[in-house]
Amino acid sequence: MANLLRKPTNTSSKCHNITTESANWGYVGFGLYKLQAGETVKEPTDDLEVILVLVEGKAMVTAAGQDFGEMGERMSVFERLAPHCLYVPNGKIWEATATTACTLAVCTAPSKGSHSAQRLGPEGITLTQRGKGQNTRFINNIAMEDRDVADSLLVTEVFTPAGNWSSYPSHRHDEDNYPDMTYLEETYYHRLNPSQGFAVQRVYTEDGSLDETMSVADGDVVLVPKGHHPCAAPYGYDLYYLNVMAGPLRKWRFKNDPAHDWIAQRDADAPSPS
Repeated sequence: MANLLRKPTNTSSKCHNITTESANWGYVGFGLYKLQAGETVKEPTDDLEVILVLVEGKAMVTAAGQDFGEMGERMSVFERLAPHCLYVPNGKIWEATATTACTLAVCTAPSKGSHSAQRLGPEGITLTQRGKGQNTRFINNIAMEDRDVADSLLVTEVFTPAGNWSSYPSHRHDEDNYPDMTYLEETYYHRLNPSQGFAVQRVYTEDGSLDETMSVADGDVVLVPKGHHPCAAPYGYDLYYLNVMAGPLRKWRFKNDPAHDWIAQRDADAPSPS
């Protein structure tokens, strides 16, 4: 077992704390706080850049000596509103005090210090449909490469309706071979509606050296160190996930699984998978 499925902990307000060391890779970190109104969390960025995503709820946020006021709007991710997000460079401190029950994601990767602290949303984020048929899903691009807002981080949200697939056709981005492909580690933070549901995610390589199929519960995180990584939402349960990617080059270039690329060719008018 590759230990790709990470369950949240209930022992503290920080229910996920995935570091490069704990993931056994080199770029992506992911933390998640579940705060009650009035609770405060404060962290230094050290040598990392950070994108804070107000997944749910509201908080007063300061970072890099600036007061960004109350951030957050949606009380459930399944409202599909654009998220309130904040970029914080390395060598700074950020602090958040929840004004409602609040779910705060902390996305991290190596920083070069090229960018200043700034809001990344909700302004500039538009919900976009991708795919067709049972491959239809909806995307909030928070910090993909078309937005020059980070040194390493690529961050996006995906909403997959019940019965549909996403991150499909199966694709991989595990070779540092630009422009054909970029090496990007990736985390998936999953949510289900209703919350007692489950989703399915497979992570596999074409040679079979890695082949894990996971039943994903509400709040789980899946690590994608390499290989293809499609997701499926069962009938009756909508799926949300927050993707964090990073690697040596802040570009997203991938290859479809040759066995399933015929689907992409048939649906050639459909944009790239996420």
